[in-house]
Amino acid sequence: MNHRIRALHTDTTITVYQAYAPELGVPAARTGRFPAAWKRDRMTWIKPSFLWMMYRCGWATKEGQQTVLAVEITREGFDWALRHARLSHYVRGLHPDQAAWKRDLQRSPARVQWDPERDLRLTALPHRSLQLGLSGEASRRFADEWTVSITDVTDRAREIHGLVREGSDDSLAAATRLLPEERPYPAGDELLAHLRA
Repeated sequence: MNHRIRALHTDTTITVYQAYAPELGVPAARTGRFPAAWKRDRMTWIKPSFLWMMYRCGWATKEGQQTVLAVEITREGFDWALRHARLSHYVRGLHPDQAAWKRDLQRSPARVQWDPERDLRLTALPHRSLQLGLSGEASRRFADEWTVSITDVTDRAREIHGLVREGSDDSLAAATRLLPEERPYPAGDELLAHLRA
């Protein structure tokens, strides 16, 4: 299926990724909570795909994205966000018209976009990866209610990147073994029907 969520998950939690400047990411990982400096009134994007996060942050090299966090959140919270999310772009046939889509999006606390998934070399793959944008109530709930743990995975990202740069079959196999075990997330039509482009 082209639009499917793949993630590291348990019976009760799902792991998503974000990247921040060290002054924000390091304290968050140390305490397991987002600090007061984390702006709860801004849109924040969470990504269940580790490799899409690596594509976005350039393996933790981009300015302001040098600290990669694995944020474990409750599945209950993640599912709530999906249920209340709207697609970030208009799709003919899925929405009555552009004006209705825009009104709906403005009222929604979450939005979804599907971007090409990435492989170890960060090349686009034919299937899509979910990006979930949280604002308002969803952003506050994410930071203060849904978050179970926050882990700094920057060193692992850099280790994987180093192995990918080596480029041998053995180093690529070693890099693959270090990736999180992302499996299809059990989100059926009830959660995704209104979000499939």
